[in-house]
Amino acid sequence: MDLLGSLPAFVVAVLLISASPGPAMALILRRAALRGFGGAVPAVLGLEAGLYLWALFAAAGLAALVATSQIALIVLRVVGAGFLVYLGIKAWRSAWRIRGDQPVPDPRDESAADTSAKVWAKAFGEGLVVMLANPKAAAFMIAFYPQFVPADRPQFATTALLALLQVAIEIGLYLTLAALVGRAGEWFRRSAVRRRLDAINGTVLVALGVRMAAEGR
Repeated sequence: MDLLGSLPAFVVAVLLISASPGPAMALILRRAALRGFGGAVPAVLGLEAGLYLWALFAAAGLAALVATSQIALIVLRVVGAGFLVYLGIKAWRSAWRIRGDQPVPDPRDESAADTSAKVWAKAFGEGLVVMLANPKAAAFMIAFYPQFVPADRPQFATTALLALLQVAIEIGLYLTLAALVGRAGEWFRRSAVRRRLDAINGTVLVALGVRMAAEGR
């Protein structure tokens, strides 16, 4: 199998996988809708940092160890599910606090806070934890990358390069999505719309967390 010849199939697969609904998409959409494009950027970077780490773990054989360890899978599942439920409850609380006549602040009016290291690190950390605490990520990396690594190529270096390509594609896709959603920020920040959005997003995140916790190996 030629590496260059397999790249088109790899890119198509990455695009299809990236566009699938899940915790990553829910996190990006919520941050872009409520915090604008700038609020979504660190979350996207955190997600992609977690994805790249899982790819390196898979290339080094560590992901396989995690995927075959009952204890490791249980720990990841509990941590991941708990964090998703936590984010969902936060969204529910936000919806509960919003009153019908209460204006929702424009995140652009809080640019100083949004660019602070603390706020940036928090959003980055949310994305990183959502990706690293997902046991499906380990199983996916083990099954996905070997299909595109030629037998005559070094596994670790080739996987690392392919993962960089996936990260670049997903960053472009997710930031484009965040920019489009962010453009409608004024509409999303209407009290009634934001209340419903937070309620729906919280329900989705809690449901994803419960499903993750309930899934077997």
